[in-house]
Formats: sequence, structure tokens, C-alpha cells
Amino acid sequence: MKKFFEDIKKDMKFKSAGPGKKLTEESRNEWVTPGVSCSSRPEASQAAHSKGASRKAPTKGAQMAGAAALARIEQQPRPKVQTSQDAIRNQVKRELEAEAAAVAASQKNTDIEGSGVPQKDPSCFSVAGVFFICPLTGKTLTKTEREMHIKEAILMRFSEDVMEASVMMIHTFNKDKEKVKAAIDIISKYIENICKNPTEEKYRKIKLSNKVFQEKVSVIEGSREYLQALGFESTALPVDGEDRTEEYLVLPPQEPDALEQIKVDLELLQKGEPIRAKLDRQPQVFRPSQNATNFELPPDFYNLTAEELKKEMQLKNEIVERNAMLRTKAMREKDEQRERRKHNYALLRVRLPDGNILQGTFLAWEKVTALYQFVRDSLENGWQPFELVVPGGQKLKDDEEFALNECNLAPAALLIFSWDAAVLSDIAAAGGKTDVLLKAALLENIKSMS
Repeated sequence: MKKFFEDIKKDMKFKSAGPGKKLTEESRNEWVTPGVSCSSRPEASQAAHSKGASRKAPTKGAQMAGAAALARIEQQPRPKVQTSQDAIRNQVKRELEAEAAAVAASQKNTDIEGSGVPQKDPSCFSVAGVFFICPLTGKTLTKTEREMHIKEAILMRFSEDVMEASVMMIHTFNKDKEKVKAAIDIISKYIENICKNPTEEKYRKIKLSNKVFQEKVSVIEGSREYLQALGFESTALPVDGEDRTEEYLVLPPQEPDALEQIKVDLELLQKGEPIRAKLDRQPQVFRPSQNATNFELPPDFYNLTAEELKKEMQLKNEIVERNAMLRTKAMREKDEQRERRKHNYALLRVRLPDGNILQGTFLAWEKVTALYQFVRDSLENGWQPFELVVPGGQKLKDDEEFALNECNLAPAALLIFSWDAAVLSDIAAAGGKTDVLLKAALLENIKSMS
């Protein structure tokens, strides 16, 4: 085919050279190379000329079409034969390019401060964000507000109960649980020695420059406040054989009743727990809607920064290698765990028999029992058994020990509610009804889903 187009191209060049000349003796001298006679031209050339003369000349339209086709053939590279690996790589490349374009588009909506986290109009989100409730003040807090607010609330507590506030401070302000435990063990030893030897003055003194105290106790925020709440007082005592003093914490002699109270305060410290803001479920009821499966989650629901999202995209290159190799169970489980860690929270919706939709926010690692309890607390008849069905038709058990993210319910999912069939039939046989499902307080704030 290509040779055919090349012949057409040669004919076009020949015709565009202008009118020909008759070969006369005079003109022959102009056309023939000096020293070479016309009779000496190669026979192959004459054969080619006679072959071309016998072929019918193409029309002008055919010549133009052939020239265009030849140009396309010359410009286009020959197709490369692809292997299955090439197909996989190309597919992954297309997916990565599409995701990169999506990320680039979302990053155009970054906030004014330039944090780099994609921001959208809050009104388009399925929920305003993730909120918490301070157990000390009852105030609703955002993720960024909760830690500072709790610290302030604990410090304010010192004006009401110094002992309780100091215990809260030790367990809440210090993040390293092992260091907190080590400090509590040493303080417990101090108290036990005092209670066993109430008349021994040496047990009621703590040298602040002591290495163990410096490295294990004083480094823990709230430890000194706790000791002072027990009754220890800062005192400068003279150093034996030297003309200087050293600071001690000294507990005055204690009456038996006071020693019993110290034991109670020690138990309070040993059983103390960090004060953490409680997740606000933000229960909301929506009218029946076909948009129940449409979720638009705010950035708070994800445990990834903008930079981590980019890295996550790069990790998808591993798909190529995974498709080309056998993967062990351990490798698959590792990937599943990494996938679960992406989400901190789960926005769950439950479609009720009357069509209304109940929505709540959960920690991604909460157990299935927490979801059942949330639904049960929202029902007018919480005693009546019911079932929840996940997307795909599988039923969740009320006593399920799996976490929500292990059941693929994070970051969002719509579940179907149904009453226990046996109990429902018994109620119907007795003439009972279950028309009203949710509590009146929830129905008062029912909304339409956008």
C-alpha cells in the first residue's frame, strides 16, 4: 500500500514539472549527460517507463486523497505490541492521572491561611464537622479547641478541689503513659513508707535534688501539685556538715485519720484516667430521600494531611507489582490495616421502616455494639429487638466485637433497619403497633436531605 502511494507521489511531482519537450537532436544535447548517449540508458529504466505508461493515470481527487493518506502514514508511529503488564501499567497511569487532576482541582479551594488542606463550602458537607463535648463543662468543641479547653477546665478545677484537679492534671497533661505509671509507682512508695512508719521523719521528707525524683517524678506535670495536695510543704533544710540549705518536700506528722485519707487519695491517683472530650454523635433525622447514599465529608473525617494524600496516591503505583505477583495473607492484612487507618471517624445513616433516616457520627474504631446502642437510644421502644443490615445484605450482630472500620463502614455508610420478625409478629398478634419509631425530641428537628 505504501509503495502505491509513493508511485502516486512521483507521478504528481512529474506532472508538476511543467510541459514536456520533444526529443530532437538539439534538445537531446540539453537533456543527455555529456559522454552518455540515449541508447546507453539502463534497460530497467525503460522497463519502468513502459510499465508506468501502461497504468492508467489516477484522477486528481485520487491524487489528493493519496497525498493526504501518505502524509498521515508518515507522521503516525507504528503501533507498539502491548503485553499484559503494559496494559496494567497504562491502566494504573490513567487512574493516577485522573486522581492527580482531582486533587489539583480540589486544592484550588485551599483556605486563606494556606494550610494546603482542600476546603469546600461548608454548606455542601453532609455534616458540619466533628465535634466533642467537654465532660467537665459540657461545652461543645471542635477538634482544635478540645485539648486547650480541657486543660483550662482542669486548672479552673483547682479552686474547687485541689486533689481531684491534680490527679486529672497528671493523667491528662502527660501523654506518655509509661512515664506516668513510673511516677505513680514512686509516689505510691513514698505514701506506703509513710503509712507503715508514721513516726519516722525520714520517710516524710523528699529531697528535690534526688536523682530518682528528678528523672521520674518532677518531669510529670501535676506531680508536685498532687504532693502538695497531700500536705507536703516546700522547706529549705540545712545540709549536714555544710553551710548551705537544700529544698525538700516535707509532710508534717499525721494523725491516724489523716493517714487514712492519704490512702484514699493515693487510690484516687492510682485509678485515675485521662480527661478526654467525648465525641458528639450529632444525632439528626432526615425525611425519606433518594440521596441517602450520597456523602460529602469534611476534612475532619480523614486522618491524612494534604501531603499524606499525595503520598497515598504515589503508593498506588504498587498496584502494578501486586497484579504481577502472588500476595500472602500477611501482605493483604497489612494493606487492609493501612486502609483502615485513613479514617478517624465514620458518618453512619440508618434507613428506618417508615423511610426516615437516622444519622450519627462515630469513631472509626468503635465497636458495632456502639452503633446498636446509638440506634436503641434513639428509638421510642428501645427494648424491642431489631437488626441492622450493611450494604451488600449482610446482617450485623448486636454483640459484634468487630470495629466499624473492620466492617467497611468507615468513613460513611447507609444501613437498613428492620425489626426482629418474630417479636414483631407477636406484637401484631397482641394488637400492638410500632408506628412511631424515633423519640419525639429527634423528630422535632427533622430535616430534608439536600
